[in-house]
Amino acid sequence: MALSEFELIRRFFTHRARHAVLAVGDDAAIVRARRGMEVVITTDMLVAGRHFSPDDDPRKLGHKALAVNLSDMAAMGATPRWATLAISLPRADARWLAAFSRGFMWLARRHSVDLVGGDTTRGPLNICVQVIGEAPRGRELRRDGARAGDDVWVSGVLGDAALALAAGRVGLSPRERRALRLKLDAPTPRIELGIALRGTARSAIDVSDGLVADLGHICERSRVAAVVEFARIPASAAMTRRLDRPVARAALLAGGDDYELVFTAARARRTAIARLARRLRLKLTRIGKITRRKEGVPRVTVRDAVGRPIAIKRGGYEHF
Repeated sequence: MALSEFELIRRFFTHRARHAVLAVGDDAAIVRARRGMEVVITTDMLVAGRHFSPDDDPRKLGHKALAVNLSDMAAMGATPRWATLAISLPRADARWLAAFSRGFMWLARRHSVDLVGGDTTRGPLNICVQVIGEAPRGRELRRDGARAGDDVWVSGVLGDAALALAAGRVGLSPRERRALRLKLDAPTPRIELGIALRGTARSAIDVSDGLVADLGHICERSRVAAVVEFARIPASAAMTRRLDRPVARAALLAGGDDYELVFTAARARRTAIARLARRLRLKLTRIGKITRRKEGVPRVTVRDAVGRPIAIKRGGYEHF
């Protein structure tokens, strides 16, 4: 028996909402922001054939569809509270929907996010998630706060997701391929880090399109430049073993889909950031510095071990 739209919503996307006045089941949701908070909103779309394959594991796809939005919340220092999901489906496949819903809702529960509404329709597979969160008034993280003299930091390791896509060209072992593929398919949004960086970081962004491109967005908004030391960029063992290959170096600098945080902070904050890394049990690496913007100089310069600029053909993922 074919699923109707309302049966589909009831079976797979209606869950108890803990933070909403009114959630799924009406024409719109009703939510209430807490006193002293500003509302933070983000939306991301995942399109089959562009961002993922229709044959991908639907559970991991459900996870990633929410994770990429939660990563934006992390970059803003916001606490995510509510989500909406609009999904276009070629057909109402109950098994696929059950797996997708499991992946989505596991991550939603992990971060106490209520699914409060959305839309479904028949069409090419397309997933659009919106997340609404909160940040204390005046303490949210933004891209426009970097200052000359700031350190540039990054969480975790970079490039593994892009290296997973290049598995056939770099000779990954089966074990390496599985580990890196998990980074691509089920990223970890750094919500706890983003919240902890309030009052410490001056600017932040998540690495979705590539380190050089995303750090460049901070530089553009803050009207500064950045110098990054290639040797300091944190890399996994699988990546490090292949850094003599152009494809691996490109993945590290411009691959995207890492969903780690790049942030800037005053030099005086180094000890506090080291303590934060220990408390969160998360690797935080200082990879460069913010400088004054100069005419004719790239927003982001990456230097090799002897200080020479590294030529970068592509700064990051281009959507068009």
